[in-house]
Amino acid sequence: MRRFPGVLSLRLVCALILVCAFGVSPAYCQEPPSPSAKAEPKSAEASEKPPELPAQIELLGTRVRFEANGDSRKEVHTRVHINNELGARQFARLAFDYNRSFQQIEFPLVRVSHTGGGTVDILPSAISDQPNPAVINAPAYQDVRVKSVRILGLTPNDLLEYRVVITTSHYPLAPDFWLDHTFDRSGVVSKEIFDLDVPATSKIQLKNPAMPVTSGGRDIGGVLCSTRCVYHWERTNSAPTAVSDKEPLLSEPDIALTTFTSWQQLAIQLAKLSEASTPVAAVVYERASALVRANDPSTANSYNPGPKIEALYDFVSQKIRTVDLALGSTGFSTRAPEDILSSGYGTQEDKFLLFAALARDIVTLPHAGFISSAMPKESVGLARPTVFDHILTEIAIPSVSWWVDLSLEVAPYGMIPSQFRGKRALLIDSSTQDIWRGVPPHLPFAAKQKVGVEATLSADGKLTAKVHYAMRGDNELLLRVAFHQSPKEKWKDVAQLLALSDGFRGKIINVTASDPYATKEPFTVEYEITQPKFVDWSKKPVRIPALLPQLGLPDPPAKPASGPATPAIDLGTPLDVETHLTLHLPARTTAGIPTGTSVERDYATFASKYQASAGAITAERHLNFLLREISAGRAADYNAFVRAVQNDEAQEFTLERPGTPLPAESAKPAVAASPSKPKQSPPKR
Repeated sequence: MRRFPGVLSLRLVCALILVCAFGVSPAYCQEPPSPSAKAEPKSAEASEKPPELPAQIELLGTRVRFEANGDSRKEVHTRVHINNELGARQFARLAFDYNRSFQQIEFPLVRVSHTGGGTVDILPSAISDQPNPAVINAPAYQDVRVKSVRILGLTPNDLLEYRVVITTSHYPLAPDFWLDHTFDRSGVVSKEIFDLDVPATSKIQLKNPAMPVTSGGRDIGGVLCSTRCVYHWERTNSAPTAVSDKEPLLSEPDIALTTFTSWQQLAIQLAKLSEASTPVAAVVYERASALVRANDPSTANSYNPGPKIEALYDFVSQKIRTVDLALGSTGFSTRAPEDILSSGYGTQEDKFLLFAALARDIVTLPHAGFISSAMPKESVGLARPTVFDHILTEIAIPSVSWWVDLSLEVAPYGMIPSQFRGKRALLIDSSTQDIWRGVPPHLPFAAKQKVGVEATLSADGKLTAKVHYAMRGDNELLLRVAFHQSPKEKWKDVAQLLALSDGFRGKIINVTASDPYATKEPFTVEYEITQPKFVDWSKKPVRIPALLPQLGLPDPPAKPASGPATPAIDLGTPLDVETHLTLHLPARTTAGIPTGTSVERDYATFASKYQASAGAITAERHLNFLLREISAGRAADYNAFVRAVQNDEAQEFTLERPGTPLPAESAKPAVAASPSKPKQSPPKR
């Protein structure tokens, strides 16, 4: 089993995706991802002519105007040259997310200029306005919508030009406002212009470290620019900018603006999510009591809040369906707990609010912790909601603080996804100055994985195997989510991805999995896989690998560590992995086995064992990471450990069967690797 895999992280290579249309993000006045965010730059070929993009955005102009009361108007003007049929298909529909309770979208211009001459303006009938697909079965959120325009008849060399105007009025957090903007660096946009028009007030903070202002008024924050300040940025792209794989997923935007004077002020404004001043409705209080009694009647009157809180967590996380909207899609407005309870669904904001209401009489009021999967461990930059993309819940139990994630539905109690562990969350609480809280880096239980393979190799060379997984930890959560979100008729596809990620080839013919909601027990998956002609017995001897999952390890440092500031080597969450194979062989087959390996360090241990008996061979590997990280000065030692594991995984069994004829075309004995064995490169984190 890969150490940092996950069936959800295994993605097929997609075609180059060109994003040109400006989309209104669910968060207030947040800039959409630049075209570079979805465009996969191709590798440079030994050719003078770069590969052709499906379409080229010749101009992307954005103008944003804020008013003192928090209202805003945003206009985007785009000109796109269609290069080929793929580009025509990509721009056949432009879609924009918005919330109609406080936003409006208009299309003053949508025009196609054909290469053969003539122009066509899109008619109003081509515009549609529908609920966001995520809220189709959630009537309470029908204001979260997608407005789109269909553009028919696009052909290569056409020029598409459109303007989109988004107005925002009476936003729930007004009069405060904020904005992020990052310029495209993929080469998809030839010329990009950004204009910002804001009222002259010392309250506004503006930061643009990567893209100095081209022209405009004086800096905001000290000197007023008459009644308004107007800023202008302009960028011309000649070629894509190379981005290192080592760079973080999120960096500071080119332009950041906010009227929040501090993170404390932002936390106070958002504290409506945990407002406790209004009394809990009787139906909510009654449901909380019933849940506690149903979980364990003996603890209903107990002073120990732990089991009671866990019962409430199980109910809210599993029985209240999560509506998959981005954080802030509703403007951070929430529904009444009794409405959430009766409807049976909610956004991550609403699920927190319901949990807080249910738990009010059991523990100190839980707190929402705003966090980001890509945010650095230490908070940086200006205070604005666009930094965050997720909500965790902090539960204060006497002598201990507990964190949970209510939105995943199938997360074991106390388990936080790995991308959030060890980071800091903004506590949404108006009563404390200590607003940044650390999320624990560890799991609530030891992470373990056991993989058993029971396989049979037939006389005609066919391999049939049953692979059984039992796991606790990060891979457990990935697989729970994958099987929970996939209909049963698609489980074979999920298992096929899991098999491929672990180095197995063949056809999945049967899959079973434990209940994803049974979070108190390890998650189990079992599939049966077959591969005809796995070996060719006419080749002597036949060599096959040990049919065990590849043990992915964190990459060792590329260069020797030097200097006091060199970061430690991250080994990830401590994890104990055991794999076992039993391969049944055809009659009269003899097997040669490799030599086992044993390596012990204070940070990790590895051991393997191989045996052959009458009619079968067995293989065992045991990898146990004990520490979360080691110092950079131990890079050479860790490199040696990785090489020892990979050398062991490269070892093979040799199989021979008497009486199998040699190939007619060769008099020499042939040595053939199993056709099922792919070329393996060291797994990457």
